[in-house]
Formats: sequence, structure tokens, C-alpha cells
Amino acid sequence: MPEAVLERTASGRVDARELSHAFIYATQWLGVFVDEVNALNVYPVPDGDTGTNMHLTMQSVRRQLTELRSVTMPNVAHALAYGSLLGARGNSGVILSQVLKGFAEAVREHRSLGGVEVARALRAGSDSAYAAVMRPVEGTILTVVREAADAAEAAAANGASALEVLRAAHAAGQEALARTPELLPILKQANVVDAGGLGALRVLEGLIAYFEKRDLPPPPKVERRAQQQFEEEEFGFCTEFLLADVTVPTAHIQEVVAPFGDSLLVVGAEGFVKGHIHTHEPERLLATVGRFGRMVRSKVEDMSEQHSEILADVDLHQGEGLRVAAVAVASGYGLTRVLRSLGVRVVGGGQTDNPSVEDLADAVRSVGAETVIVMPNNKNVIMAAERVQEVVKDKRVLVLPTRTLGQGLAASVAFSEDGEPEDVYEAMRSAAEGTTTLEVTSASRDARLEGVDVQEGQAIGLVDGVLEVAAEDHDAALLDLVMRHGAGHDVATLFHSASVPAERAAALVERINEALPDLEVEVHPGGPDLYPYLMLLE
Repeated sequence: MPEAVLERTASGRVDARELSHAFIYATQWLGVFVDEVNALNVYPVPDGDTGTNMHLTMQSVRRQLTELRSVTMPNVAHALAYGSLLGARGNSGVILSQVLKGFAEAVREHRSLGGVEVARALRAGSDSAYAAVMRPVEGTILTVVREAADAAEAAAANGASALEVLRAAHAAGQEALARTPELLPILKQANVVDAGGLGALRVLEGLIAYFEKRDLPPPPKVERRAQQQFEEEEFGFCTEFLLADVTVPTAHIQEVVAPFGDSLLVVGAEGFVKGHIHTHEPERLLATVGRFGRMVRSKVEDMSEQHSEILADVDLHQGEGLRVAAVAVASGYGLTRVLRSLGVRVVGGGQTDNPSVEDLADAVRSVGAETVIVMPNNKNVIMAAERVQEVVKDKRVLVLPTRTLGQGLAASVAFSEDGEPEDVYEAMRSAAEGTTTLEVTSASRDARLEGVDVQEGQAIGLVDGVLEVAAEDHDAALLDLVMRHGAGHDVATLFHSASVPAERAAALVERINEALPDLEVEVHPGGPDLYPYLMLLE
């Protein structure tokens, strides 16, 4: 870059459009280093992979920024806070969202940012992150962000420009990251630095690279690190939730959730509350927090199973050399667990939460096979899936246009990673077409569809996505659907959401068994939040 251009960039103030572009570029920059950050996970049961979680958080920010109709500083600030909260995954993603929330609140009222404003925003981000964690631990992303903010304020006090402040923050952050093993014994034991801290620095580095007009670097070569050995113990479930339309203070929800477990984070912004906790009672926890708002999304992962996979040296990302891989869009921890057990890479999302083309492309890139079969499992995701091949040039992408989760689950049972891609695709297509999906949910508005009158809030039942019944309650809706379509089927797989206690689901299955004794019903918790009941008939 010519020195004169660099000098103008360094001395100028940053307006809303430049800040928006910088964070979009920082998302791409972090994407280059996802594997590098993931490789630093040393805990026996990581909350997913740190790099992946932080990148997903930033991708949600990017979506909000790219969809802005008016690029003003208040709108950019809203996109940073709102997007990062909605997209936050795992501890690292939630903490990053709080850094961005504090940063956003500090810049919201400014037309442009100089060194002083950027330093204040970094400090606000650090303060916000510390406030979100009930028991802050040094030697983590918190330490890196705090010391970066310290250096930023010192640079700004000496008249540094916005870019110079970012550079000072990055340099101090690197020094803090190098010291994290001295602050956190488990890092020292594994001889690594903190993964979340590195992820935060990569985001900061991406902002700097945008203003310096640097091209994206090639991904660093990452060697798989031998897993650390830890004592066997019960780890419980990594549980996350996202509530909308919350009217009680976030602190109150935090107090209610705290007794359920540890590794607790409960944060809020823009009318939403996001929570993360390790607990042995995920269903009761989700039912409890569901009283405080509308459950938009939840995720529960069995950490004991993850631990066993790690100790068995299982590659959770599907190794190189596979002939074909599968990617599916799904929500609900029970469904997700089953899909993963069948060898399918899962992208979170579905009805009301459609993943982007880039989300799907990232999943396709993450698997080792040259041919990847993508199952959208929702009619609104099919078009996005069909665009993935335009983004991913080095793999062959085959879209199996599944329209329901039931079709996707049936297709996944027929998936084989070592078969001929065309044969595998045809087997999966045949399995998807041979199944019937029953979905029970609540009507979002008054309507008359398919000859059925429904009122807002009323229980409704759908067959392969088509409205068929309206009922007094969700149990009655499912029973009606099963009586209409269950005869002639041998096996039914029922998933129920956190809004349905296990005892209630079991009682409903007893009623189904009485009416259709030849239908074998298998029950799983962890269905999608939007559907109290989802049943697959085979």
C-alpha cells in the first residue's frame, strides 16, 4: 500500500459506513483462523469449538450489517449488539457478544470515531464482558480484552488516531494472550494460550487489516494437538436458550437460572435474553426460563458424550478421505444429536430461523469429503442451499430438497459416507419420499387455509408441511393427526420440545398405543422449540 494512502487512513476519523465495512471484513478475517483457534481447545468438554462459535457470532453480526438500509452509527451499533446476541454460541461467543454490545453502546451517539472514541468503546466492551460473567476468570478472553482496552486508552491520551489506537490495543492484547498460561493452570498444563483470547485478537486484527487495506491471508497450517487426559466424571448438558419479548430484568433471570448448574452466562440486549449454562436438568431449566418470554431457540448438548468422543480420539469434524458427507439444517438438541450420530454435520436453524448461504457454505467447507449432500429440511431454506455451489468452488454440492425435518431425518438414516455419491443421494431421496412428517405447533395468526379455520394461538397440526387440523390443545392435535395417518405404518419417532414434560409425552404415547397397537412409538426429548410435537412416520 502506498505510504500516502496509509497515512490518510491512519489520521482520518471512522464514519458509520467504514465501521460497518470494517466489522464485515473482520468476520472474514476471523474465518481464516477458525481452525487455528479451534486447535487451542484443551478442556475435556469444550462448548463446541471456540473458533467456530466466535465465527458464527460474527457471521450473525455480518448479516445484520449487510441488511442495513440506512448505514448510520445508531443502526450500525444496533447491528453489532443485536446481531452478536442472536448469533452467540458457547461461552466464547456469548462473551464476544457482550464485548460488541459495550462497544456498540459507546459509539451509538457519535457521527464518527477518532482515537478517543475508539478507546472508550473498547473499554466499554471490556466492562460489559466482565459484568456478564458471574465469576470472571483471568487468563481468558476477559484478560486479553481488558489489557487491550488499557493500552487503547493510554494511546488515545497521547493523541493517537483511531487506527493507532487499534494497533496499540492489538499489541497489548498479544502480550496479554502470551501470559494467559501463567494465569490459568490448565492452559499451562496443555502448553497453549487461551482460545477465546486469540479469537478476540483475530477480530481486532481484522479491523486493523481493513483500514490498512490488507488482503486476507492464507489459512495457517494447523496440526491436531494430542488431547489432554482428564478424570472421568459426569459433565451434564451444555444448555443454551434465546428468549424474546422479555419484560423482567436480565439479572432476575440470572438469579433463577444460577442454581441449575455452573459456567453460567445470562445476557440481554434489544429485548432479547441469551443464556448458557452447564446443567444436569436441561428440560426443567428450559421450562423454567420459558416463563419469562418467548423461546426463540434452544440448544442442549450432552457433554458426557462429547467427553467420551474426545477420549476415544474421535474426529468430531469428519476426517479427510470420505467419499461423501452430509449437511443438514436442524434445531432441537434431540434431533441434532440423532443426526450427528448418523454422521451428519448439523447447521442450526429452520422455521423462523433460516441459515444464510454463508452459514451453509461454512458447513460444507468444514467436512473432508469432496461431495457433500445438503438437506435444507425446510422449504424456505432450499433456495439458499441451491446457492452454496456458487460460493464453494472446490467441492461438489448436491442439494436434496427436503422440506421437513422428518424427511431429513429419514434421509440421514440412509446416508453412507463411503458409498458412491450418486447411489447415496438416490437412497436418501427415496427414504425422504417414503416418510410422513407430523408437526404440531401454534397458529401465529387467524387464517383459513386448506379448508381449516384457525385462530391465533390455537393448536394446529401439519402433515408434510400442509395444515390439516386445528384442535383445543397440542396433545389433541397430534392424536388427531396420528389417527388419520398412523395406520399402515410400523414405526413412529416422536420428538417433544422443552414445553412438553416427559410425563405428558409418555401419557400421550400410551393413548396412541391404545388406539394403534401395531404402531411402535419411540420418544425423544429435544424437539424444535417451535413444535411441541414432531413425529416421523415410517
